[in-house]
Amino acid sequence: MSETNSAAVLKRTKYLVGGVVGALLIGAAIVLVLRSFQASALETSTALHAKQYVTTITPAAGGQGQPLTLPGTLQGAIESTVYARSNGYVVRWMKDIGSSVKKGELLAEITAPEIDQELSQSVSARAQAAASASLAKSTADRWAALRQKDAVTQQDLDERLSAYNQAAASLAAADANVGRLQKLQGFNQVVAPFDGVVTRRNVDVGDLVNAGNGGTGRALFAVAQVDPLRLYVYVPQVYAQQINAGDAVTVTLAERAGQQFRGSIARTARSIDPATRTMQVEIQVPNPTGALIAGSYVQVSLPINVDKEALVVPTNVLLFRPEGTHVALVDSGGRVHLALVKLGTDFGTSVEVLRGLSAHDRIVLNPADSLADGDVVTLAASETKAR
Repeated sequence: MSETNSAAVLKRTKYLVGGVVGALLIGAAIVLVLRSFQASALETSTALHAKQYVTTITPAAGGQGQPLTLPGTLQGAIESTVYARSNGYVVRWMKDIGSSVKKGELLAEITAPEIDQELSQSVSARAQAAASASLAKSTADRWAALRQKDAVTQQDLDERLSAYNQAAASLAAADANVGRLQKLQGFNQVVAPFDGVVTRRNVDVGDLVNAGNGGTGRALFAVAQVDPLRLYVYVPQVYAQQINAGDAVTVTLAERAGQQFRGSIARTARSIDPATRTMQVEIQVPNPTGALIAGSYVQVSLPINVDKEALVVPTNVLLFRPEGTHVALVDSGGRVHLALVKLGTDFGTSVEVLRGLSAHDRIVLNPADSLADGDVVTLAASETKAR
C-alpha cells in the first residue's frame, strides 16, 4: 500500500515540476517576443526622431511698395483757447460745445464796470486837455502877431509856443488813453478767432474772469477748425528718405473697421531727432462731412517704395551667423544650403532681400540655430508663399 502511495506522490511531483518548467518556458518566450517588439518600436522611433521636419516658403515679389503703419492722434487744423482780455463778470454766453462758429461771431459777453468808469474819466481828461490846448494855441497865435509888431520879445513868444506844444502833447496822450480804454471795452465782446467748432466751454453766467492767459483752466472757450484735420507721426530714420510732401496716406480707426480715409503729407521736419532717431511728419486729412473727430487715435499707412527687383521674406527665416545674414534653402533632395543674403528695407514683420535669393527658392521657416549646411530635412507641410 505504501509503495502505491509513493508512486502516486512521485507522479504528481513530476506533473508539478513539468507545469512549472512549461510556465517558465512560456514566460521566457513572451519576454523575448515583447523585447523584440520594443526593439523594433525603439528603432522606428529613433529613426523618426532623427528626421528634421521643416516648413518652407517661397519669397514674395517686392512690387510697388509696402505700407508703413504708424499711430497718431487727430487734431484740428487750427486749435485755440480763448481767454478774457478784460476783468469782469460774464453777462451771458452764446455758444456751447459742438456749436459751429464763424470768425468774429459772439461767444460771450463780459461786463467790466471798472473799465467803463476809467473810460468816462479819460474822456473827461481828454476834454480838459483839449480845452487847455485850444487856449494855448490862441495865446500862441496872439503872441506871434504881437511879435511881428515887435511888441513882445522872442523869449515871451517861445514860452507861449512851448506851452502850446505841451498842451498838444497832453491832448495826444489823452487821446491815446481814450483809445486804449475803448479797445479794452471792445474786449467785453468775446468773439471766435476763426471758423470752427467750440470744443470746450469753461464759463457760466456770473463767473468772474481775469484778463490774460492764466492757464488752460482759466480759458473761456476752446475752438478748433475740424476741416481739414491734421496729425503728426514720427517716422523712423530708416524710412525718412522715402517720405515726401504730397504723398497720399490712408487713415483708419479701430472702431470703424473696413473704412478708410484719405489724406496727404503736408510737410516734414526734414531733420532727425537725435533722441528718438525719428522725423516728424505732418499729415492733413480732409473732413468735409465731419465723420472724423478731433482727438481720435488713428493708424496711418504711409507708402514706402522698394526695389521692384527685390524679394520680400518674413523676418523669421533669417539666420544670423558671424559671416553674415543667411537663409536656409532646401533643394529637391531635401538637402539644406545656407545662402548669404543682402537685406534692404525692414518692414517690421518682413524684410526686403536685395541679393542672394531667387523667386523660386524654398526657404526654411523658423530654422533651428543648429541647422547646418548639408543637413537633410523632411518637409512637414506644403509650401506657402511669403506675404
